[in-house]
Amino acid sequence: MKTKITELLGIKYPIIQGGMAWIAESNLAAAVSNAGGLGLIAGGSAPIDYLREQIRKCKELTDKPFGVNIMLMAPNAAELAQLVIDEKVPVVTTGAGNPSKFIPAWKEAGIKVIPVVPSVALAKRMERAGADAVVAEGTEAGGHIGEITTLCLVPQVVDAVEIPVIAAGGIADGRGIAATFMLGAEGVQVGTAFLASDECVIHPTYKEIVVKAKDTDSIVTGRYTGHPCRGAKTRFSKKLASGERDGSMSPDEFENITLGSLRKAVQDGNIDEGTFLCGAIAGLINEIKPCKQIVEEMFEQAEKLLPNK
Repeated sequence: MKTKITELLGIKYPIIQGGMAWIAESNLAAAVSNAGGLGLIAGGSAPIDYLREQIRKCKELTDKPFGVNIMLMAPNAAELAQLVIDEKVPVVTTGAGNPSKFIPAWKEAGIKVIPVVPSVALAKRMERAGADAVVAEGTEAGGHIGEITTLCLVPQVVDAVEIPVIAAGGIADGRGIAATFMLGAEGVQVGTAFLASDECVIHPTYKEIVVKAKDTDSIVTGRYTGHPCRGAKTRFSKKLASGERDGSMSPDEFENITLGSLRKAVQDGNIDEGTFLCGAIAGLINEIKPCKQIVEEMFEQAEKLLPNK
C-alpha cells in the first residue's frame, strides 16, 4: 500500500507504532519496522545513556527505518532532542507539547519530524514550523489524550494542512485503517494492538488485561490535573476516578499516588498500584500475535476495503 507516508518514511505499510512510555523499546520497535511499518522507541523520562543504548540496539535488530518519540514535558527533552541528532535517528515523533524550537536542528540533520497533535490549531502551527507530517490523535487513544474524537479530528486536520496526516486513536484492524483513509489520512499510528504482540516486553498480566478487555473497560483519569490519560479499568484506576470525581483526592495527591504507576504496571503487573494504559479499542483485541502478523492482517483487510490503494 503506497501513500505519502510510505514514500516519506521509506516503509512498506503506512503504519507507525505508538511511542508508549516504558513499553516502546528496541525489541518492539525493531519488530514493527521489520514487519514493514515504522517502529518507535519511547523517550519518556528515561536516562539518556539508556536511550542511546536502545537506539543502538534497534540498529542491530533492524536495517529498516525506525524513530524515537520525545515527550516534550519530560525534564530531559532537550538532551534527547540532541541525542537523536547525534545517533542519526531517521524519524522523530513528539507529544505533550510544542517541538518548534527543536525542529530546525532536526531538519538540518535530515530527520523527519512528525508531531502528535490533538487539535487543528496545533497541527497548523506544526506545519508552519516545518513538520513533515502530523499524527492527529483522537481521544480514543491510550495514554495522554485530547478531547476530540478521531472521527471528528482527522478530517478537520486534513482540511487544515497540506502535509500528510496520520490518524491515531481507536485503530486496531483493517476497518479502522480504511475508515481513517476515507477521512483523508495517509497513514495510521497504532499502540494498543501492539501491546498484545509477542515482541512487546510488558508483564503478562498487562497483556492479559488488554486481551480480556471489553468495550466498556477503558477509563480516563487525570483531567483535573491537566494531563488526562486513558487506561484500563482496574481497582486502582477506578479509585483515582472516584477521588477525582468527588473531590476526596486533591490534584497533588493524585500526582503522588500515580508517580511510577506505569512502571509498576509494565514491569510488575501490579494491579493494585499500576496504571495499565491502553486505548478504548482494546475490546477488539482478543489474542497475542507476532508484530508481523498484526501488521499484515490489518493491511490485508484494509486493502480489500480500499481496492484503489
